[in-house]
Amino acid sequence: MNSVEQPIRDLSGRVSGRGFGERPSGEHKWPVHYDSVELLAMVADVATIVLISLICGLCYHFHASGTPGEIGKSFGSAILVSALFISVMKIRGMYRPTELLVLRNQIRAVCLAWTSVFLLLAGTVFALKIGHEISRGTSMLFAVFGLIALIVDRSILRDLVAKGIAGKRFSGGNIVLITDHSQMSASLFHTLTGLGFCVGRHFIFPPPGSDARRRERLVAKVIEHIRVSDVREIVVGADPNRWSELRTLVAELRVQPFPVSFIPLGTASEIFRRPFRELGDAVCVELQRGPLTSLEHAAKRSMDVLFAGIALTALLPLLAIVAVAIKIDSPGPILFRQRRCGFNGRCFQIRKFRTMSVLEDGPSIIQAQFADKRFTRLGTWLRRTSIDELPQLLNVLEGSMSLVGPRPHAVAHDNEFDKIVRNYAFRQRVKPGLTGWAQVNGYRGPTPSAASIERRVEYDLWYIDNWSLGLDLAILLRTPIEILHARNAY
Repeated sequence: MNSVEQPIRDLSGRVSGRGFGERPSGEHKWPVHYDSVELLAMVADVATIVLISLICGLCYHFHASGTPGEIGKSFGSAILVSALFISVMKIRGMYRPTELLVLRNQIRAVCLAWTSVFLLLAGTVFALKIGHEISRGTSMLFAVFGLIALIVDRSILRDLVAKGIAGKRFSGGNIVLITDHSQMSASLFHTLTGLGFCVGRHFIFPPPGSDARRRERLVAKVIEHIRVSDVREIVVGADPNRWSELRTLVAELRVQPFPVSFIPLGTASEIFRRPFRELGDAVCVELQRGPLTSLEHAAKRSMDVLFAGIALTALLPLLAIVAVAIKIDSPGPILFRQRRCGFNGRCFQIRKFRTMSVLEDGPSIIQAQFADKRFTRLGTWLRRTSIDELPQLLNVLEGSMSLVGPRPHAVAHDNEFDKIVRNYAFRQRVKPGLTGWAQVNGYRGPTPSAASIERRVEYDLWYIDNWSLGLDLAILLRTPIEILHARNAY
């Protein structure tokens, strides 16, 4: 089996005269390895936090007393905050280069982690009764400007990582690439070179069922090349289904003192992207995210009860005024109740302020439309401002709904949409919500077409698969903004 020397093509499709592993002329590499990005991001956070802490301490004490104060305290608190903040971000995997590229997720994670750290420290200070030893002014400045600085830091990191990948600026050692399929080698090669690796030689692994002597000849050629070149690593890209053959290949390559890395290719490689956990000596791979764990459910339920209770208490005067106005505006009950499908398909009665002259809750329900003649005079305004949804806070308190989740539809519409949209029933794996990911992205209100309900379901399923308390908080913060935009609100 001979090695494959593939020519490198530029963006115009022309073949360049460089060898497979040579670097483009005039290309300036950064003295940074792609594998070092995570460590450098953590160092940048420590430097940012320490710098902001020192600046805030100096500025506050100079303003208050004309002296620099105790720099040691500012430095000590910065180290403590850095350790806690980086631990939280590291556990959530937010320092991975792929995560650093998603600025929105980074900002959300930074805000949540930073707030959590300061709440933890505030609780500790209160419990130990050491508040007199800490400058409140310095702490407030540190909390505000530290968060701003970390967000700016994330924006800079995102741009640097993106520039490094797009411009192939990261440095990396020489490697030998072995793949089992020539059609996949081009994509894998460009991925590796984009991350700074220099592919010195590319070998093709014999096809399944080949004579063992072909593999032996391949191993001999790889070893021969390594001994006369400056190679730091061997990378094998292959289908995981050929693991028995690959294990033999790796065993034969152990005579070389270099690491051998495996990159799964093909359909079976998807399993490596799934979360997993250990069950004794076995490895359990999560193929589908189930309902929330006991801890996650408790956290989400606590947030629901706390926020819904506060909201009902604060909005009680408004709710009373709306109730009286509905009674004066048109005949009928103040609240409209309708059967909806909740968690695991269980039906419950949803509560809303009545906005129509009809109370439909049968096998056939006509969705609301723009300038619908069924709207009462007050109902049009209530629906546009989403005030008619506020009684659902009672559903949240009783546990049939959550503050955030897929919006529940009437039972008649559920039966209809289930026939139109594949995986529609997957929305019922969590409690329905007062607001949701689809709603803050503009998919609220009626669903007049199959495309509109398909798009809403797509957002709902993404929310279920990516749930976190931080995501729930972000949706709650974005909901008032979406209400002000009034997209599809009628």
